[in-house]
Amino acid sequence: MIHYTKGRVKDIIQRREHCTEIIVIIDNQEYKAVNYDSLTGTVKVGDYVLLNTTAQDLKLGSGGYHFVVSVNDGNACFPHIEKDGHIMKLRYTPLQFAFLSAEEQQSPYHQVFDNFRSLQGKPVIIGELHSMLPPAVFNIKQNRPDLCVSYIMTDGGALPISFSRSVAYLKEKGLIEGTVTFGQAFGGDFETVNVYTALITAFEILKSDIAIITMGPGITGTGTKYGFSGVEQGPIIDAVNTLDGRPVFIPRISFADKRIRHQGISHHSVTVLKEIAKTHAEVVIPIMEEGRLNYVKNQIMQNELDKKHKIIYVEETVSVLENISCFDFQLSTMGRGIDLEPEFFMTAGAAGYYASNIYKNGLMPLHNNG
Repeated sequence: MIHYTKGRVKDIIQRREHCTEIIVIIDNQEYKAVNYDSLTGTVKVGDYVLLNTTAQDLKLGSGGYHFVVSVNDGNACFPHIEKDGHIMKLRYTPLQFAFLSAEEQQSPYHQVFDNFRSLQGKPVIIGELHSMLPPAVFNIKQNRPDLCVSYIMTDGGALPISFSRSVAYLKEKGLIEGTVTFGQAFGGDFETVNVYTALITAFEILKSDIAIITMGPGITGTGTKYGFSGVEQGPIIDAVNTLDGRPVFIPRISFADKRIRHQGISHHSVTVLKEIAKTHAEVVIPIMEEGRLNYVKNQIMQNELDKKHKIIYVEETVSVLENISCFDFQLSTMGRGIDLEPEFFMTAGAAGYYASNIYKNGLMPLHNNG
């Protein structure tokens, strides 16, 4: 199903690169909406817009937004721009567009991929939710401000990277040196075809010391064992190991989620680590309140995660939380902030803290691909 509604732009909330948040009037009521400037052109107060309202009509968690399909009956389309690339994204849809991928023959970086040999044990932090990105970056940069950090966005959630306020903030503050989008995700500083070439781009072109990879905002879940888009973490772990990198896994930990399957270590993380990933990762667990830590440890033992993966316990949780508090950015996951979800954000931060310390101890690949 798909729902369309017409509205009029009342106000501009915020303009970011390639993305404008607006207020629209529909039947005398105000709603928030998003316009992707690179797809539908610029928008201004007074414009009439066609909106996709499907997610909000279904009460889904798209951030409370409608999405602009066209402006002024399509008369304000983004101007035609010639591009050298011929790789398509949003393929076989009315919005398909071509881009120059880093791997293409026309790309100045084409030879990088043929000449690539190894990630040489450099750490790749792998998270499920987009909200894990800021606390991980904050801890890397507070602990080791000299390290170069890049962000790789998968197509498991939002496809346009410009939808992410987190990425906009991190780039504005100079906390990440570049972004890569692959698959059907788009809008990164570099576009690539798949996760392997995205990783190579992050380390060989952006010259990263650490890469962080998550989906964009939003995750698909069905309440079933395998029916969630976060299963992508398993193949990502394997890809990092294939390229001789060092996968550092952020487990999804919560004690505020009322759903039993997401309490402690989420069943998403358990499924990925126990069944989906075929190679090993370093799984970071911050030291937390004793009862909750024991709950997490029991989950690890019951699912035999410690037999397949290396469990890393980070004791410096005070430092991790202090590093997060140094930045004026409102953290939120599933509508809950750090006051309600300290373990969630602490875990993501601990992964960044641990990965940055790898450089203090000397780099080496995690050669245990099982």
